[in-house]
Amino acid sequence: MLDKFNKYQPWLTLLARIILGGVLLVAGGLKVGNLQKSAMAVRAYELLPIPIANFLGYTLPWIEIGVGLLLILGVAVKINGVIGAFTMLVFIVAIAQAWARGLSIDCGCFGGGGSVDPEDTKYLSEIIRDLGLLLLGIYLYYYPKGRIALDK
Repeated sequence: MLDKFNKYQPWLTLLARIILGGVLLVAGGLKVGNLQKSAMAVRAYELLPIPIANFLGYTLPWIEIGVGLLLILGVAVKINGVIGAFTMLVFIVAIAQAWARGLSIDCGCFGGGGSVDPEDTKYLSEIIRDLGLLLLGIYLYYYPKGRIALDK
C-alpha cells in the first residue's frame, strides 16, 4: 500500500497544487476587478474594525493570486501550502462565526459578498469546501515534492 502511495505521491502533490492554487487564483482574480466590493465583503463579517477590514479586502485578492500562482508553478510549495491552509482556516472560522451569530451574508469567496436573504446562505457547503482545501494545504506541507514544479 505504501509502495503504491510513493508511486503516485508526486502526481497527487501536483493535483493538490493545481486544485488549491487554482481555487486561490480564481478567487483572487474574481475579486481584484472590484476591490471595493471585496472590502465590503470583509466588512460584512463584522469581525474587524472597518479600516482593517478594508485593508484586508484590498490586499487579500492579491495574496490569493500570488499564492495560487506559486502553487500552480510549484514554487516554495511547502510554505505556500501552509499559507493556503491557514487562509482556509481563517475563512472557516469567519464563516462559522457569521453562521453562529445569525448573519445572513454571502461569503464573498469568489467576488460578491455582503448581505443576502437568510435562505440564500450556503455556510455548510462553504465550510466543507474550505475544509477540503485546508486539507490539501496540509498535504502539501508534508509532501511538497511533485511533478511539473519549478522547485527541484
